Amino acid sequence: MSHKVLISVAPVNAGNKHIDPATIAADVLASAKAGAGQVHLHVRDVHGNLTPDLTVFKETIEPIVAASDIVIQASTGGVSNLTIQERCAPLYYNRIETCSLNVGSVNLGEAVYLNPIQDVRYCVQEAIKQQILPEIEVFDIGHIDTVLELAKTYPMQEPLLFNIVLGHKGAAPATIQALHALHSFIPNGMLWGVTHFGRRSNFIFEEAIRIGASTVRVGFEDSNYINENTQVETNAELVAHTAELIRKLGCEVMTPTEARELLKLEK
Repeated sequence: MSHKVLISVAPVNAGNKHIDPATIAADVLASAKAGAGQVHLHVRDVHGNLTPDLTVFKETIEPIVAASDIVIQASTGGVSNLTIQERCAPLYYNRIETCSLNVGSVNLGEAVYLNPIQDVRYCVQEAIKQQILPEIEVFDIGHIDTVLELAKTYPMQEPLLFNIVLGHKGAAPATIQALHALHSFIPNGMLWGVTHFGRRSNFIFEEAIRIGASTVRVGFEDSNYINENTQVETNAELVAHTAELIRKLGCEVMTPTEARELLKLEK
């Protein structure tokens, strides 16, 4: 069945050690024109390190919101030594509309991505206080169950929004079987989408859209490939490629206005 799909662009690779706000902002604005309805950004310093200092982050965001209505999402995650209070620093910046919510610890390659439950509860409470919609990052089935239990205690906005993350070594693999397994644990009526880390083909996106995904995430944070042999120079090229795929599957690319309506956001 035809439906609309939100393209979220995550433009900065974690290994990038030179963060130039103007360059990133220009790429995001080009991505918005190509079809991205949301941008996902971590708070980094000029050397690419995760930080609670919003200076460089704001220098990136302000030109974007001045020239586009793209939805702004801040990450509260990433492998680092930051405290949960430091990770939640962007929640108090009035440009932020949605945030990533990491609800359980997981191995990511050689690293251990620590998200103890007391940190999860803190992040949930602060997002609710700031009226920011959490996008729940799902690296395994237990993460879905954790959120459903949290939603019994905290007044989380419904429908919940899940992001199935596939392809990290040590977490759920990028296979159709894993996609279907994780999707099967998301209750009917909830919103969900997919991120394919290390993507070099479209098969995960195609299947996710076919079975009803409302969001797909692309960008250099996850991969700069559009196929097995082709790397691109800009995030806008990834977005344009994904928008074309969505249309070929008989669906439509969601605008920022439509995304806000779906996610019950107030700009």
